[in-house]
Order: sequence, then C-alpha cells, then structure tokens
Amino acid sequence: MTNVRRNFHKLVLVTATSLALGAFGGPAFAATSEDLDRDAAQALQTLYKSNPAAEAISRKARAVLVFPKIIKAGLVFGGSYGEGVLTRGTEHLGYYNSVSASWGWQAGAESYGYVVFLMSDKAVKYLNTSQGWEIGVGPSVVVVNEGMAKNLSSSTLKNDAYAFIFDQQGLMASLSIEGTKITRIKR
Repeated sequence: MTNVRRNFHKLVLVTATSLALGAFGGPAFAATSEDLDRDAAQALQTLYKSNPAAEAISRKARAVLVFPKIIKAGLVFGGSYGEGVLTRGTEHLGYYNSVSASWGWQAGAESYGYVVFLMSDKAVKYLNTSQGWEIGVGPSVVVVNEGMAKNLSSSTLKNDAYAFIFDQQGLMASLSIEGTKITRIKR
C-alpha cells in the first residue's frame, strides 16, 4: 500500500472517529478534576457491588485506574473516549484518557466503565513513564469476566494488571479494550 493511500485511510479513520465521538462528547465527560474524582469513586462502588472479586483484588493492587464512563460509537468506522483517574488508596496520582479507534462491521453506540487494577510496581511505573500505554502492549492485562472472577484469589493473581468492564448501556455488537491507548492528561 502506498504512503498516500495509507495516509488517506488514516485520515478517513480519524475523521469518522471524530464525528462519531463528537455526537457524544459534550456533557458526558467530567468537567473538573473534582467531578472526575467523584465519578471514579461512584464507579468503583458500582463495580464492587456487582462484583465482589473486584473489591478483593483492589486490596492487593498497587494502584487502580478508573474510567467511570467511556463512550463508544461506530458506523463502519468507530471509536471510544473517556477520562479517568489513577488512585492509590485515597490518593489521586494522575488523570488519564482512554482512546480507541476501529473499523469493520460495526454499528451502534454504548457507554461503559472500566477499571484496571495494577498489581505490580512494574505496571505502575510503565504507566507513569510511557508516552501512553496501549492495552495489549507492555504489561500484561487480563480482562476479567464473571466466570473468571469467581476463581480469582490472592494466590492466583499472577499478572501485571486485571481489567473489569461494567455498567454497559446501549447497543453495540462487541466490546473490547484491546488496542485502547491510555495517556496521561493535565488537569
């Protein structure tokens, strides 16, 4: 594929993603750090109520990355965006955004939240020192479903990070955080 064609495809993907997210981008995102902190705390409580294994894992985690609301939309080309906070106990360590772009057979829109429990100092350091963490590259992340959550215990927690997706609303054919890029933002 020539560079011109490749750049054209990238431009089309970015444009379609921007248009798809622009329809949902207004009031859905936290306006201030305080709003984001509050939304993240509420999201954790929602997750813990629906999945007690998540709360048990949080006690072993070195840090917790909470994205209370991700908006995903697509019509052939799609994308998702949301903002989150990295916490350690009650301390807020930084703010991040979560962005993904995709193309293929897809149509719809949805919102969801996700939490990544960083289990090792290596994972926390990677997040803090990288120019952005692409899920699937760098520290290993296990996306935990309900069946897997029932079998997790402190002796089976061997990976760098565990992600829980929750509070899904809307209609979209599939949901994955693979290929999502997490980048630190200034607040």
